[in-house]
Amino acid sequence: MKVAILGGGVTGLAAAWRLSKDGHTVRLLEAGRRLGGSVRTECIDGWMIEAGPNSFQEASPEIRSLIGELGLGAERVASLPASKNRYIAVKGKVIALPSGSPGGFISTPLLSLRTKLRILLEITQRPRNRAQEASVGEFLRDHFGAELVERVVQPFISGIYAGDPERLSAQYAFPKLWEAEGRTGSLIRAGIAGARARRALGQPVAPAIVSFRRGLQALPDALVAALPLGSVLLNADVRSIGPGTGARWRVGWAEPEGERSGEFDSVVAALPAWSLARLEIGPRGERPLSGLDQIEYPPVASVFLGYRREQVRHPLDGFGALVAATERRSVLGVLFSSSLFDGRAPAGHVALTAIAGGALNPDIARLPPDELTGRICEDLGALVGASGKPVFVRHSVWPRAIPQYNLGYGRHLEAMAQCERANPGLHIGGSVRDGISVPDCLLSGISLAKRVS
Repeated sequence: MKVAILGGGVTGLAAAWRLSKDGHTVRLLEAGRRLGGSVRTECIDGWMIEAGPNSFQEASPEIRSLIGELGLGAERVASLPASKNRYIAVKGKVIALPSGSPGGFISTPLLSLRTKLRILLEITQRPRNRAQEASVGEFLRDHFGAELVERVVQPFISGIYAGDPERLSAQYAFPKLWEAEGRTGSLIRAGIAGARARRALGQPVAPAIVSFRRGLQALPDALVAALPLGSVLLNADVRSIGPGTGARWRVGWAEPEGERSGEFDSVVAALPAWSLARLEIGPRGERPLSGLDQIEYPPVASVFLGYRREQVRHPLDGFGALVAATERRSVLGVLFSSSLFDGRAPAGHVALTAIAGGALNPDIARLPPDELTGRICEDLGALVGASGKPVFVRHSVWPRAIPQYNLGYGRHLEAMAQCERANPGLHIGGSVRDGISVPDCLLSGISLAKRVS
């Protein structure tokens, strides 16, 4: 078949790779000037900067297989042992999360005795099928209490979604937890059962956190290199999908030189919500996905800072530190980038990546770079003891960063499903539908390709 792939992010690239591998002719149309979506790596004077995602969990056999098939096995790097700790800033202190040992859990100052007892008793909860949707905050308060949501859940939601746990839908943002509550009641019991099942299958209990020697961009670069020459078209802004003459679909797009179109047997749409919302679909040029324009994408700024090692007091023996909203700081969190993987900073230096903005504080991400960097340096002084000016700074901003699976998101998922039912041969996926992480997007692309085949 001849298949149009709309969108050159990780989902679109994975779909194009798999379809091409299966013998189909693909034409990938990307509105921007580059491929890879939010995955972007820069190497400058010995610093390796990740402007978007910094790593991903190798949680699926399909992901491991894809890395091997792309010839990236030798490039793959697992996170360093120094990155094992996770820190949270609460009440002016940066505190390590308990490592999992009973002693660490009992002694941690992060949680009160009452909350610790509440967590221990959670294992007694029975299966529950809720009559209506619940926010992530409400859902986890029901299991673990308000203090854990304030001190642990909220910072992690900011770190993963740049979102608000009181608006995110537990059912759609964390479907495995939602299903676990209905199946076993206790999320702790479900987690223990899941760990046992993975051991029985010979899989690691905790998926490896990985990247590549040349940074995360090695992944989309390898997907692009595996596509046939001439199959990718940049600066191609898709406007319409209508009935064709010699094939099922005619796709129309705009290039700098003017309007163009092509005919295809099938169409894979791996676009952000706002692009799907304005697509004219079908013989009458309607916009059946216009409601997707209501999906929130808060802005997020990523500021990479390099320091001489002696400028930072903290040992940086962890993945990073997340910051509770009650701290009222400019940063959502900071990744200890040079502790996560080798080769992220020159010898004698350390690299930190600060994240700011998100649903709870969007205006911070929109500040001028110098003002934002000044605020972040002040926070880093308090959080990790960073002193003096950084020797290297790189500022990146994503005006529309991550789709928020907020309460009521089911109506958007149903709109996409209904659009597919009304237009056989059109397949929709990506972060707007199938999950926001890099593995989610890769698996979405592979799934879309299988549906087409």
